[in-house]
Amino acid sequence: MKNQWIIYLVGNVTVKVSGRGMERFLNVLIRQGIQIWNVKRHGTNTITFKIMLQDALKIRHLARNSECRISFLRRNGVPFLLKRLYKNSGFLLGSGLFLVIVFLLSNIIWGIEIKGAKPATEYQIRQELDKMGVKIGKLQFSIDNAEGIQRKLTNNIEALTWVGVELKGTTYHLQVVEKNEPERPQKLSPRNLVAKKKAIIVRMDIDDGQKKVDVNDYVEPGQLLVSGEIGKEGEESRLVAAKGEVWGEIWYKSHVELPLKTKFHVYNGKEKRKYSLLAGKFEVPVWGFGSHEYNDYKTEKNTHKLHFLKWELPISFVDRTIRERETVIRTYTNKEAEENAVEQAKKDIKKLVDEEAIFKDEKILHKDIKNGKVILDIHFKIIENIAIGQPITKEIHE
Repeated sequence: MKNQWIIYLVGNVTVKVSGRGMERFLNVLIRQGIQIWNVKRHGTNTITFKIMLQDALKIRHLARNSECRISFLRRNGVPFLLKRLYKNSGFLLGSGLFLVIVFLLSNIIWGIEIKGAKPATEYQIRQELDKMGVKIGKLQFSIDNAEGIQRKLTNNIEALTWVGVELKGTTYHLQVVEKNEPERPQKLSPRNLVAKKKAIIVRMDIDDGQKKVDVNDYVEPGQLLVSGEIGKEGEESRLVAAKGEVWGEIWYKSHVELPLKTKFHVYNGKEKRKYSLLAGKFEVPVWGFGSHEYNDYKTEKNTHKLHFLKWELPISFVDRTIRERETVIRTYTNKEAEENAVEQAKKDIKKLVDEEAIFKDEKILHKDIKNGKVILDIHFKIIENIAIGQPITKEIHE
């Protein structure tokens, strides 16, 4: 017989024929060009066979002129399947709608929990989340992923040292570490305070211990500043953990070369969005077909895991934003280049000193313009805390 898939697509019918002259009836069907197959005899007066759906009406007419009776037993194929689906369309539509609703509800933000933040900082975080569209009732795959939210919060809120963002089910959990968080009191063993850099002492704020240097003294690295061994002359000495700050004036020299012409990229506002579904390594586009015409561009990709109730599906929703950018060349005047070079030198120095360090003075020792660059040698005078703890290992005897 023909391809079974074709038979299933067009539909077929199982026919039962009973009565006298069954063989003659089959011969009539064949002469009329009606295809029959799976012919089976059931007793002496009954046979069954299959025909195409399109021939079902023809055999009724031919059966009237014969001594046989016909009946249709089974109906198979796509036409009958579609008919059954149409009869049950209300149930299928309701079931499909139910699954879609559950799927959408499983991918909506229903909670945002913030831990470790003060009330004022928490308010700032929630305000920033609102600006990013991270709010209750929002679809998860319409916003940035957890890494993107974390990066934007850290960049936009100065009070944050670190924030961890994790999506559990339909709730975002944020763990916050704030700047200038009060340090937990720690038990210190007996120690001295020594200099970590060479400097001239400008201020001393000592809480415990005995001073060994004074203001305006010049000190070398490792030199004793505050002793943890205290006691009056002639009395028993005791060991304590020396505490305090010793601020010293330190000199730094920086060499900077900055080009007078700087090339950088800027976005011109043109962008294209593309959406797709990702299953393993197989990706299916769902919106934003076609290629773009940008010569210079940057693609930002966000991948969101999809959920159904509490289960994470092996399917991800991928959101790509393709932004066109242009190359801009900026030319600085000698004065502008000099100012930028000084700022760049300060940034480099800040990497070498504590956050509390104070820039007291700066002096350009040498300036030159060569090969399209401004070249500076700069001398910085900085005030910073130079005291670090050094454990005391010796014992005190009576």
